[in-house]
Amino acid sequence: MDEIRIGIVLYPGAQLSAAMGLTDLFAIAGRVAAQADQPISRLAVRSLPAGTGEAPDEADAEGTCAARGRSHDVLILPPSLEAPIGPGVAAPLAGWLRRCHEGGTVLASVCSGAFLLAETGLLEGRTVTTHWNHAETFRVRFPKVALDTDRLVIDGGDIISAGGLMSWTDLGLKLVERFLGPLVMVQTARIMLVDPPGREQSYYSGFAPRLTHGDAAILKAQHFLQAGEGREVRLAQLAEQAGLEERTFLRRFQKATGMTTTEYLQRLRVARAQEMLQFSRTPVERVAWEVGYADPGAFRKIFQRIVGLGPGEYRRRFHA
Repeated sequence: MDEIRIGIVLYPGAQLSAAMGLTDLFAIAGRVAAQADQPISRLAVRSLPAGTGEAPDEADAEGTCAARGRSHDVLILPPSLEAPIGPGVAAPLAGWLRRCHEGGTVLASVCSGAFLLAETGLLEGRTVTTHWNHAETFRVRFPKVALDTDRLVIDGGDIISAGGLMSWTDLGLKLVERFLGPLVMVQTARIMLVDPPGREQSYYSGFAPRLTHGDAAILKAQHFLQAGEGREVRLAQLAEQAGLEERTFLRRFQKATGMTTTEYLQRLRVARAQEMLQFSRTPVERVAWEVGYADPGAFRKIFQRIVGLGPGEYRRRFHA
């Protein structure tokens, strides 16, 4: 029977409840797998506090993965309830993680654990996710990394990232599926009363536009759009608010916000629709009209594309 070695790295500020939850999830999966008829792998899980020599701290900047080959098949970086780890504290751990990855270890992060993962330099040119509330900070610190906070789990094979705080359940189930199979994964999810992988972070996130990009002219236009609650507005009006020519405005708006004006307006409207669907019983057709769509069918398509659920399903799932 193969042994799959999973290490949970307790870097400074790591959320201990997530580390313990992952440990319990893998233990439950192990018990489920033990009842299977076919030969299976065994999950061996350990927590690795910084400073042990296996997960180094500043006093152990060299660190090792193992004197003889790879010590872990997977290393998981849990979320943190504190501010994302800074470059100085992350540096020795990042070097150690990079060496482990070179030896064949899969690296996985949850929420702000992605900041430590990005400090390794292994994410440049790759797509990862983190908590949507950290998106702007992450993009500023790691401009060469593609960030997609609409997705809850991004499995790149040798590098896996998961979104918000509680997405450790999704990451854990993803690893269970990889090593113990889909049947064990589904049964584990049932026992824990959590959804199996397949949901997306876009179900839960609101629209958090970039506001610290430093372009004061574009910021004026953003505030104008926000005050209008997504109502239709002409390009000439937006350019006038920004004090720019239309072509210059369009170029600078996309550079500053990462979106076209049409995409930005759609996001504003959908965010307002989400709020109405959560906190009122207004019919979907009326919600569409209130947020600026005369065609309910077009509204449903745009809502589905951005959120990942249709308006009706979103209301059933999240109505307060």
